[in-house]
Amino acid sequence: MTKQLPSRKVCDVTVYGALDIGGTKIAGALVDDAGTVLVRAQRPTPAQKSAEELMGAVVSVVDELTAHPVWDEMVCLGIASAGPVDTAAGTVSPVNIPAWRHFPLVDKLAAHPRLPVGLRPVLVGDAVAMAAAEHWLGAARGFENALCMVVSTGVGGGLVLNGRLHTGRTGNAGHIGHITVDLDGSLCPCGAPGCVEGFASGTAIAAHAQAAGWSAPAGVAPTAAAVADAARAGNPQALGAYERAAQALAAAISASAALVELDVVVIGGGVAQAGDTLFAPLRRRMADYTVLDFTRGLPVVPALLALDAGLIGAAAVASSQLGTTALAAGTRS
Repeated sequence: MTKQLPSRKVCDVTVYGALDIGGTKIAGALVDDAGTVLVRAQRPTPAQKSAEELMGAVVSVVDELTAHPVWDEMVCLGIASAGPVDTAAGTVSPVNIPAWRHFPLVDKLAAHPRLPVGLRPVLVGDAVAMAAAEHWLGAARGFENALCMVVSTGVGGGLVLNGRLHTGRTGNAGHIGHITVDLDGSLCPCGAPGCVEGFASGTAIAAHAQAAGWSAPAGVAPTAAAVADAARAGNPQALGAYERAAQALAAAISASAALVELDVVVIGGGVAQAGDTLFAPLRRRMADYTVLDFTRGLPVVPALLALDAGLIGAAAVASSQLGTTALAAGTRS
């Protein structure tokens, strides 16, 4: 069900629509120009289903948002999607959603009968959206150069360089999850060997723990969150899975810092909710890789906007194209 702020006079604010599409969930929101989520809707992602069923889940989220009166005040719609994306073509090819390859998501949404006439949705990668949100309101606020990461069903990233969101030509800059950290590693679904995602995603953490001998308690799904619970209880296989993930993340983060000189790294997404179970070994492993003077001591911190960062960032990027919010300066690529 949608959630709303009962005492809010939504008619007095500018309203932006947002969607956040990932391998686990499809979320939608209406967001105001202060970054407050006014209305929210969510569905699980039918990631292994057909392209039509996936689009049906997206439309279902939009339909729920349209039922709220504030929808009619919406001035733009941003879409944060797992990638790769092609922002110019309006298409998406998420690694963890196999039925969508060059899928015309923007065109499909633009045809929704409740979208205002002439409104064309703005597409952005989900981790790039998270970077926009965290730079505006979160843990990257005030930093000129930041890497913001989503560690969840997949692993993605977005960059803020010289105080501005850096999206790249197609919108995929910062795609850290597909940096190779093991030359002889297993093939990632993207086709390359030994990608960070194959070590540090929630799926990879759970799979590695199970392969090492861990099993979830009866009635509990074998997820990365369950592995984190076991790690906190001292289970060695669970601890090993998070240690392995932390090492892969540290290697990729350190390589990125050597390339672009970062001031801070912000990590959000479902796996980041494990807290020190992830961050303690990650910070320790960072010391093994950030050995150059200009990379040493790089802060690695949790995201502040939690699971709403993609929604807030999608709204931010879309609104910046209208020049209507304080984000406009900070989100230009």
